[in-house]
Amino acid sequence: MSDPGNIELDLLAVGAHPDDVEIACGGTLARLARQGYAVGIVDLTDGEPTPASPGPDVRLEEARRAGEILGVAMRLNLNLPNRRLFDSFEHRIALAKVFRRHRPKVVIGFGGKTVLASPDHYQAMLITDAAVFYSRLTKWDEHFDGLVPHTVSNQLSFPIALHGLDLPEASGFIVADIGSTLEVKLEAIRVYATQFPPNKAGIFRAVETMNRYHGLTAGFEAGELFLTYRTVGINDLMQWASPMHAKS
Repeated sequence: MSDPGNIELDLLAVGAHPDDVEIACGGTLARLARQGYAVGIVDLTDGEPTPASPGPDVRLEEARRAGEILGVAMRLNLNLPNRRLFDSFEHRIALAKVFRRHRPKVVIGFGGKTVLASPDHYQAMLITDAAVFYSRLTKWDEHFDGLVPHTVSNQLSFPIALHGLDLPEASGFIVADIGSTLEVKLEAIRVYATQFPPNKAGIFRAVETMNRYHGLTAGFEAGELFLTYRTVGINDLMQWASPMHAKS
């Protein structure tokens, strides 16, 4: 990954902790990067403390290596408080500054609650939703260090639950093809040895099974599910319904 600087991004994914984004949409990020898009990751916290990690430096190095495997152009950690992450004005502003600085066309973040998992996930969803809105507001310059407003073109969300098929409420759902990058995604998750030691190897099977299931529903070898908040429109019904037979 390069020095983030003010690099402009096509897509930016927001997670509460390092490894959230890899599990939720790592295959999509890897595929987009290989297609030439500039993609980035923002982790709101360093995820520490956790039981098997010696400290935040190790977790951050795991995140750096995972980002390199996925091929993302930049990765940032906002160092907000893990386990005490709350939707607040200050946290909204911190993320909105990232959006203004890196000007992503699309933002992806958490969708819905993750019951029995970290409550930080839901707070991250609220922070992301607000930051997308704050990013475009004018006449509020005193909060943004001179960064000009930026309007995010579209926002998608990911469900991260691996133990059920119930979906959060949304206007619609899309499945991104990750047949060519499923193994890359799994490799990136395996980097987090502090989080997934041998006695937790079942996480890899769970992720693969869920991705293969979602892919199957869309006719792909593997896929990742995203929630949309706008109705998805098309301008060529045949291209969508039967791409092999549509006129060029």
